[in-house]
Amino acid sequence: MAAFRSPSSGGLVLLLLISFSVAALGGNFYQNCDTIWGKDRAHIYDNGNQLTLTLDKASGSGFQSKDEYLFGKIEMQLKLVPGNSAGTVTAYYLSSKGETWDEIDFEFLGNVSGQPYVLHTNVFCQGKGNREQQFYLWFDPTADFHTYTILWTPQRIVFYVDDIPIREFKNLEYLGVPFPNKQKMRLYSTLWCADDWATRGGLVKTDWTQAPFKASYRNFNADACVSSYGSSSTYCSPNKNAWFWEELDLAKKGQMKWVQDNYMVYNYCTDTKRFPQGLPTECRLVPNILESLSP
Repeated sequence: MAAFRSPSSGGLVLLLLISFSVAALGGNFYQNCDTIWGKDRAHIYDNGNQLTLTLDKASGSGFQSKDEYLFGKIEMQLKLVPGNSAGTVTAYYLSSKGETWDEIDFEFLGNVSGQPYVLHTNVFCQGKGNREQQFYLWFDPTADFHTYTILWTPQRIVFYVDDIPIREFKNLEYLGVPFPNKQKMRLYSTLWCADDWATRGGLVKTDWTQAPFKASYRNFNADACVSSYGSSSTYCSPNKNAWFWEELDLAKKGQMKWVQDNYMVYNYCTDTKRFPQGLPTECRLVPNILESLSP
């Protein structure tokens, strides 16, 4: 199957989308998702409009989308585990299958009461990640629902929180940087214990006297290109989907700069100790946000 190779090869995008069709999914979890782990710890209620995942000492839980996607704008409203959530991880991500999988991650790393969650993001291509950026949030993500969005197009991946971009990963395949654009991915979300690393590098363990831990979900929406097994001639037309060509304007770049200046707590692109032989190519070649905002 043909693939997007460079900014000048936009004509190949349509070929890559053959056998895919547009889907705009509503928020009904019965119709759009399957619980895959934890038995009744993954609970759909309110006529399919809401879902909760539960973690106790015996098991966590999880669900996945029924459909697989190749590009789209995927969003969900989440309310995270309140109180002492140290050692817990609420993961919300796109992933393909196999040993050379692609993946686009939101992971929310719990903390002791009064300390902020860490929002961990990563991009995997062909089974290799190591592209972590981490953030604090500018609100309490346990007090109410907030919207977390993954925009995935042939040109870029953008992570949004309440429609504010916090991170952009551009397609630089033409410079030798791998980019996930060939494998279909499902949406997954899980709540699990990772107290060997999640909170302060594993120094703070899960307090099971606080269990069960619960994360809540609503308003799942996937405006995406969905695998169509019944037809070989359908495709996702970029003319009908504003997200397909979506890019950050000056105002959105300013929002992202604000987040990264004030709330970013780790950036692999500045970790020279981790990469003593030189930073990854995309870190050295992509202009920083401040430069992109300059006249």
